[in-house]
Amino acid sequence: MTSSITVPIKRLRDDIALPAYAHAGDAGLDLRAAETCLLEPHGRAIVPCGFSLAIPEGYAGLVLPRSGLASKHGITLPNSPGLIDSGYRGEMMVSLQNTDAHEAFLVERGMRIAQLVIMPVPLVALTVVDQLDETDRGHGGFGSSGIE
Repeated sequence: MTSSITVPIKRLRDDIALPAYAHAGDAGLDLRAAETCLLEPHGRAIVPCGFSLAIPEGYAGLVLPRSGLASKHGITLPNSPGLIDSGYRGEMMVSLQNTDAHEAFLVERGMRIAQLVIMPVPLVALTVVDQLDETDRGHGGFGSSGIE
């Protein structure tokens, strides 16, 4: 069963396509660059997308890299996933990073640069306890499951 929500969107620039799914069944809405910028090797930039959203309370937006840009050009998001809280009403922006050590990358106006996934998030109530339940993993952290 597929459920849907309505998210109000405000266009801030008339000539940039609004977020859209590339294919039926996609989880992420494609986000487009509203400005051209050059990402130098190992460089970063915050790229505006030309719209703002009113994500409903109880939901959050997760901004994720596009796999093709990452695998072909080393373009990713340094804070991936980026988190858009339901109370934010400013312009959607994407923090991009060029991980390539030698080649600059030109982000062109209108280019698809990231994906937005809107997900339900529960309100969490923390309870202070003296002890936590035991699990098989226990205190095992980074790398605790081995390299296989």
